[in-house]
Amino acid sequence: MHLAIFDLDNTLIGGDSDHAWGEFLVQRSHVDGEHYRSTNDRFYRDYQRGELDISAYLEFALAPLSLLSREQLESLQREFMQEVVSALWLPRAQALIGEHRRKGHHIMIITATNRFVVEPIAAHLGVDTLLATEPEELEGRFTGRVVGEPCYRAGKVVRLHQWLAHNAVYTRGQKWFYSDSINDLPLLTEVEHPVAVDPDARLRTEAEARGWPVISLR
Repeated sequence: MHLAIFDLDNTLIGGDSDHAWGEFLVQRSHVDGEHYRSTNDRFYRDYQRGELDISAYLEFALAPLSLLSREQLESLQREFMQEVVSALWLPRAQALIGEHRRKGHHIMIITATNRFVVEPIAAHLGVDTLLATEPEELEGRFTGRVVGEPCYRAGKVVRLHQWLAHNAVYTRGQKWFYSDSINDLPLLTEVEHPVAVDPDARLRTEAEARGWPVISLR
């Protein structure tokens, strides 16, 4: 059994859903306006440079979830999908997923973005498995904390191995991983078929040096 693994942001969609969600909350006045926007932008630049402090970022990014009821959040989530994510779909990405599916491969998204933001995106794309950073939820409300290993950098390798431990049929199969980001180098080096997708400059350099395929889904 073979496994086709995809990063989400700037790989399967034409933007970063985590950063876009923060901007969406600013526009809806659910966070502290310009201060939140500038902090969100700063963390995103850190991510792009491969220098993100994931603990500090998650403390920042998950805090708004703890301030709103699940009903409010789900209403915002629907608006976010309709107004923001709908503009980020990439037909070529969806076609690539379909190509793997026709070959009988199990389709997985593995993303640092938290599950609340990405679950409806993964559902739209029709993937089999979603591994994402898990926000803690108690008695129907988010706490602002994380459960388990954040799904970021080497954490993606940890989370994949945890999943494989419960899905051993895929352990010996071939694995593809598609990503745009230098932050995903740890997992790219773990699989038999690493593919750089519209990569950032550092990942492009690595891919070319290692002889990995470089493709565009834009």
